[in-house]
Amino acid sequence: MSLTKQIIHGDNLIELPKLPSNFATMIYIDPPFGTGKTQKRNRIKAVQSDANGDRVGFGGKNYQTINIESPSYEDSFENFEDFLMPRIEASLHCLTKNGSLFVHLDYREVHYIKVALDKLLGRDKFMNEIIWSYDYGARSKTKWSAKHDTILWYVLNPKDYIFNYDAIDRIPYLAPGLVGKEKAARGKTPTTVWWNTIVPTNGSEGTKYPTQKPMKILERLVKVHSNPEDTVLDFFCGSGTTGDAAFKNDRGYVLIDQNAQAIEIVKKRLNANARKDGKV
Repeated sequence: MSLTKQIIHGDNLIELPKLPSNFATMIYIDPPFGTGKTQKRNRIKAVQSDANGDRVGFGGKNYQTINIESPSYEDSFENFEDFLMPRIEASLHCLTKNGSLFVHLDYREVHYIKVALDKLLGRDKFMNEIIWSYDYGARSKTKWSAKHDTILWYVLNPKDYIFNYDAIDRIPYLAPGLVGKEKAARGKTPTTVWWNTIVPTNGSEGTKYPTQKPMKILERLVKVHSNPEDTVLDFFCGSGTTGDAAFKNDRGYVLIDQNAQAIEIVKKRLNANARKDGKV
């Protein structure tokens, strides 16, 4: 089995037209959300230093705090729709006729992009609005704290698309005593609201890339909406979670990003995981 494995450093608006047509059964993108901020995850490291320590640690020893540079990108656009929609339109020729498009957004822009996608693809091509809910981070004291993202799912053909029901991972029933032992042991399929924590900064999954998305989210999408040996396209690939999820589940991938730091993280991550899984 020879899987497609391609990582492209460049502007997706330029690179997408160069790709072949009808090669991807699934497109997933997690574009910058247009927050107007520089997305960066600051990191620090404490190193023992007898002379210049700025804190005292275990055993009364002095430690010096060191700031570590992390990848970053500017998440600011005058008109997010004008930025994103031409890129989505340029990607559509890559989808197979039974392919799916997933667009991951936050509350600031999802409503505008939903309307724009309805105009581009047709309202009948819209299948689901998936809510990824997480309970982590600061709480607002002036409004309800926003702790969810939205993933919009569209298909090219509502009568012919990939949906592998048996590949859906099961989750526990909230009241297992009400459904019987057999159902409780099997678990239930998720609805359109997915509860999942963010990627912990110091967890084994983490790459230190800002806005990295959890493997569990991408694996669920990849396994249900593509088949083994298919190819998945992500043209805002960031830390490479889409490619990692595809490769671990015997799918190929084409990943694009214009951030050189992101590309280096992706290459390192996929090479390391391929060696760990014995696939190189």
